[in-house]
Amino acid sequence: MEIKKAAMAGTLESSDAQVTVEPGENGIDLSIESSVIHQFGRQIRATVLETLNRLQVTDAKVTVVDKGALDCTLKARVECAVYRSNGITENLPWGGVIK
Repeated sequence: MEIKKAAMAGTLESSDAQVTVEPGENGIDLSIESSVIHQFGRQIRATVLETLNRLQVTDAKVTVVDKGALDCTLKARVECAVYRSNGITENLPWGGVIK
């Protein structure tokens, strides 16, 4: 899926994450800011990249500001931002439906 315009999902509240996607070139440019980056940085990165892969996003600039979000929250925020960037608002294939 192509990132057509900048879009954001999530908040900066505790236990959440704010994910911003923008059109990009030459792969995924992922930036992560988190107070727990040393403990969970690899897992956050893997979760975001796995979700983008499932959505078939190949070129994007992605910024994650993590406030202690669980993996399921990260996945939902990435999915939502990608869908918003494409103007998709109906019949969303949330969660495990995406292959």
